[in-house]
Parts: sequence; C-alpha cells; structure tokens
Amino acid sequence: MAEVPLFAVAEEAGISRSTLLRRLGGTRTALDEAVRETGVDPGGQKPVRERAVEATAQLLSAEGLGAVTLERVADGAQCSVHSLYAAFGGRDSLLAAVYEQFSPDLDVDAVLAGPQRNLEDTVRAVFRIVADSFQREPRVLPAIIADALARPGDPAAQAVYHKALSHMLENIAGWIASEIAAGRLRDLPLLPLVQQMLGPVFSYFLLRPVYEQIGSASLPTLEDAIETFTESFLRAAAIPPPGD
Repeated sequence: MAEVPLFAVAEEAGISRSTLLRRLGGTRTALDEAVRETGVDPGGQKPVRERAVEATAQLLSAEGLGAVTLERVADGAQCSVHSLYAAFGGRDSLLAAVYEQFSPDLDVDAVLAGPQRNLEDTVRAVFRIVADSFQREPRVLPAIIADALARPGDPAAQAVYHKALSHMLENIAGWIASEIAAGRLRDLPLLPLVQQMLGPVFSYFLLRPVYEQIGSASLPTLEDAIETFTESFLRAAAIPPPGD
C-alpha cells in the first residue's frame, strides 16, 4: 500500500490528486490510518492478523491467559483495538487462531506404532513428548487447558481442547488396552488407568513454572522428573515378568 502513489488513488476515486490531498488534510497520513484500521498495514509490515497472533502467543507464554486483553494485544501488535475487531471479531476468535497456529503436536503415534519397545521405554518416550510439548515456546498448551477448564460448556473452547489432546488420549488408551491384553499391565478400568499414567505428568509440567517461582525446593531436571514418573507408573500398573 505504501508504494501506491496518491495520483493512482485519486484516479480510482474519480477525483484529482489535489482534491484528494485537500480532503486528507494535506498528507496521506489519514489514508494510511484508514487502511490500517481495516487490518492491513500500509507501511509493509506483516498484516495485523499475523502480528496479533504472534503478540497474543507471546503474552500467553509470558503472563498466561488472564493477561490477554485486546488492549494488551493491540499494544504488542502495534495496531488499534478496532483493527483487532476487524480482523478477528473478538477475543475468542483471536485465541482460536493462536491455538490453531501454536498448539504443540502431542503425536505419540511414532512411539506407539513404531518398532516394539519394552514397556518402560515406551512409557518414558510418551512422557518425554508431553514434557517437550509443555516446554516448547511459545507456551500455548497451558492456555488451551486453562481455557477448556474455565469454559466447560463452551463448544469452541472444548473443540480446541479436543483437537489438541483427544487424538493422543485415544492412542494411549488403545495402547494400554493392548498391553493389558498382553499381560504386561494390570487389568484395571481403562479410563482411570489412562488418567493414572498421564495425570501426574501433565499436572507436574503444567505447574512447573509455578514451582520455579516458589523456589522453596530445588526442582529435578526434566529427565529426572520423567524417570520418576515412569518408575511410579510402572510400580502402580505393570505386572512383573515371571520370576521377578
């Protein structure tokens, strides 16, 4: 837009360049501001939509879901709140766009469907995927979980949550069922067993930044934490091999 000369704008509007300038107050600043309000930056920056998604993701990562107001996002994206409404329609649609772009890939297919591992190695590999997903910047996964818990009756919030996590949970459940059938895991109700496996590790890595701020106790390394959760789950749910 910045490269479009005023005479071309005037010609398209069916007026002279001098008339256009007079209506603009002598400069093209008002024209550029009007274009900017539609969500397009006339100076060659990224579109408002892209800048807003990136600014929101950084806010979520640094300060959490509560910090995401349209005013804060507008400041970070260097645009107006009106531009955000023009680009997204509101905060919920903005968050949905951020979740769509930055939600981590919790794909455990490669671990569960790949070459056969022993039970311990498989559990450890799944926990490492979970840990990496929570650590990846910008940290959007905690916001997805928080949004889903805060709005349990909201179809949009639940749709994002299920898209981010349901495939993983289904695969874990299928794998656990096969391990029960093979006699390597205890024959317990499936959903509680999935929760017993994933609940502690999700909770820990979700809250780890909080623990870091408290500072009352030294935290284990990520690998040490993964080893602890692996050992705990196997002690609770695994059937020892014959002779052990």
